[in-house]
Amino acid sequence: MPRSHIPMTPADSNVAMPPVAHARFTIGDVVRHRVFDFRGVIFDVDPIFANSEEWYEAIPEDIRPRKDQPFYHLLAENMESSYVAYVSQQNLIPDESDEPIDHPAIAGLFTDYADGRYTLRREHRH
Repeated sequence: MPRSHIPMTPADSNVAMPPVAHARFTIGDVVRHRVFDFRGVIFDVDPIFANSEEWYEAIPEDIRPRKDQPFYHLLAENMESSYVAYVSQQNLIPDESDEPIDHPAIAGLFTDYADGRYTLRREHRH
């Protein structure tokens, strides 16, 4: 049976696609914030900003990141505490310390730590 063919009109051919930002990091990578003194392990990635406008507007305008880039969910730590952070790609760099992250939720999501990254538990893989 032949497939139906819908001709493309000139208007259809001029539809601009948004640029695709490529994630530099992946789940399990240990990263460090470029400006603030904390580090963490990535446990989720949003291809573009996916948090609330209230959260976004609370960032001072002079350091507010663009929304059209990947944002990462981190199990984070600093000298005082552990917490969950949401950070733009432009503000992350690889962590070169080769030290594991001290966060109580790590054991629930990850298994091994080796070569600066964690292995996601089998039950959490897609």
